[in-house]
Amino acid sequence: MILDLFRVDGKVAVVTGAGRGIGAATAVALAQAGADVVISARHSTQLAEVAKEVEKAGRSAHVVKADLSDLDAAAGLAQAAVDAFGRLDIVVNNVGGTIPNALMDTDPAYLEEAFHFNVSTAHALTRAAVPHLLEAGGGSIVNISSVVGRVAGRGYLAYGTAKAALAHYTRLAAMDLSPTIRVNAIAVGSVLTSALEYVASDEAVMGEMTETTPLRRVGHTDDIAAAVLYLASPAGSFLTGKVLEADGGLQVPNLDLKLPDLTTGASA
Repeated sequence: MILDLFRVDGKVAVVTGAGRGIGAATAVALAQAGADVVISARHSTQLAEVAKEVEKAGRSAHVVKADLSDLDAAAGLAQAAVDAFGRLDIVVNNVGGTIPNALMDTDPAYLEEAFHFNVSTAHALTRAAVPHLLEAGGGSIVNISSVVGRVAGRGYLAYGTAKAALAHYTRLAAMDLSPTIRVNAIAVGSVLTSALEYVASDEAVMGEMTETTPLRRVGHTDDIAAAVLYLASPAGSFLTGKVLEADGGLQVPNLDLKLPDLTTGASA
């Protein structure tokens, strides 16, 4: 049956930033599809809740509390998976993010920090995972990028630059690791996570975001988790080096940050 292609029975996955939002939903989705999961984030309470959901799906979760901006901690998750479950098959590089900022408030250190958190962390884990994925006979790596790595909007200079780099990193890594390891990414649009809580509480802003999204809604974490499962499972076995756009059809950002126009001094 075609649905069997979406199963990952007996596989082992690592999901970063798995305490909440997209990472948590992804960890649970992979467990529901048959995988044991290593989950990592900074907050043990959140991870414990996600682990319970993984166990409800009949699979095991290995919790690693860590600050994944530490590249050694990020890389160490690959060995943690092998120590806990004996193998590694799937890596989901979800940790990342950068607070929006005006260009003149984005100093070089801020830009470098954005690159570090969104790209270097993914590379550290990917590089550490490769020997274990090869030992398992191959595997899949999924990187979580963003729509603003593709489209332009005010305030997203650091975040968009870093996510664009992650998208192209995906293409380059896929070439280096083919044919045994597949590497793909998801360009995520506006998704209702804790990062958008302030939007959800403002009916006017939420309404504007909805109206400016072609599908007339913002995303849910399960929308992205389903895309991860597709790319990580045999269903996506003929894809590598691709960036899947799960963004509701956006061609421009749907959240106006109202930053100053440097040419006039007015908000735009």
